[in-house]
Amino acid sequence: MNSKQLFENIRKKKSFLCVGLDSDIDKIPGFLLDHDDPVFEFNRRIVDATAQFTVAYKPNAAFYECRGISGWQSLERTAGYIKQHYPDIFIIADAKRGDIGNTSKMYARAFFEGTNFDAVTVAPYMGEDSVTPFLSYDNRWVVLLALTSNKGADDFQYHNDNGTRLFEQVLHRSKQWGSIDNMMYVVGATRAEMLEDIRKIIPDHFLLIPGIGAQGGSLEEVVRYGMNAQCGLLVNSSRGIIFADTTSGFDRVAAQKAEELAGEMSDYLQNFNLI
Repeated sequence: MNSKQLFENIRKKKSFLCVGLDSDIDKIPGFLLDHDDPVFEFNRRIVDATAQFTVAYKPNAAFYECRGISGWQSLERTAGYIKQHYPDIFIIADAKRGDIGNTSKMYARAFFEGTNFDAVTVAPYMGEDSVTPFLSYDNRWVVLLALTSNKGADDFQYHNDNGTRLFEQVLHRSKQWGSIDNMMYVVGATRAEMLEDIRKIIPDHFLLIPGIGAQGGSLEEVVRYGMNAQCGLLVNSSRGIIFADTTSGFDRVAAQKAEELAGEMSDYLQNFNLI
């Protein structure tokens, strides 16, 4: 899937919603624990309930890897289910990999061959040779960490050297490695005002924006500062959708929450004359 196809799916669904599958086995409804694979069953029901409102899913690998082989199997089954039943939906492995080149090559193989994800989040700290193995795959994407919204982001990301902040240096250098069709960037929603500066450097790339909902990010501010002529946004909500309810009707409530967000997104797309 390239950027044009991603935008067309956004226009078709009138939504730029990404649902984060941070599927903590300790938080899913208790009745699901009777299933052979409770996390997959939870994910399946969330996906079936929300697919009409979303253009992307983002399983967070940590919530699966911590459970060993059974967790990895849940992750593989989830990605496979989405690919089989909703092939137009973009799937991001939120794995935040980043290591020397030959190790990155194995990480890329794990997510692009072993589990058939469309994209994987990658940390840029080790530089170009740690990122390019992921870019060697056709129709696959790197989602590079640019500016995060955690407290520790202030430790390094805003370091200013000769008038250029570190996250800006990352953007300037890394945009030379890929293209708008295989690289997008993570920018936390709680730093939405920074999107204006970021768009001066990468006006045409897609941005993955976590932090809407439970983390307090503002969709209105994200759109105001970050939307471009092809939308250019995938806005993620995780806990605010998937854990909005813990009863037997959790999937129906998740659908309601996703529909509400997608409705807001539709309004913004109309305001920008994109649909």
